[in-house]
Amino acid sequence: MATKNLSDYNTATVPDASNMIFGIVVAEWNPQVTGALLEGCVSTLEKHGALPENIHVKRVPGSFELIYGARQMTLNGGYDAVIILGSVIRGETPHFDYICQGVTQGIARMNATNNIPVIYGLLTTENMQQALDRAGGRLGNKGDECAVVAIKMAKF
Repeated sequence: MATKNLSDYNTATVPDASNMIFGIVVAEWNPQVTGALLEGCVSTLEKHGALPENIHVKRVPGSFELIYGARQMTLNGGYDAVIILGSVIRGETPHFDYICQGVTQGIARMNATNNIPVIYGLLTTENMQQALDRAGGRLGNKGDECAVVAIKMAKF
C-alpha cells in the first residue's frame, strides 16, 4: 500500500515544460478512476508550463490497449514523453494478473528500446476504493506523479 501522497513533490525539482509536447493514452475502462487520473495529469503538466495545445490525449478501450496506444504515439507523434493512464481492479479470475503483467512488460520493453520515455500510470489495486484513493483521494493522484515523472524524463 502506498504510504505517501502521490501528489506531494518538490516543485523546485521539476523542469520547465513550456517547450515540451506530451502524449497521454488513457483507458476508458473504470472511467471514474481514469478520468480523475487524466485530470490530475493534465493540470500538473500545465502547472509546470506545458501548453494545452501540446498535450495530446488519446483514449483506448482498456488497459491492455495502452501498449498499442503508447507505441503508436512513440512512433508517430513527435512527443517528448508519453504517459499511460489506466486502472485494473482485481476480480474473481486471473484476468487481473494477465493484464497487469502484459501492460507492465509491454511498457518496460518500450522504455528499453525506444528513445521516448513512456511513463507507467497503471493503477493495480485490490478494490475500487484503493483506486479512488490513488486517483485524487486520500493518497493523492497518480496522474500528478506521472506528469512530474514525464517532465523529468523528457528533460533527461
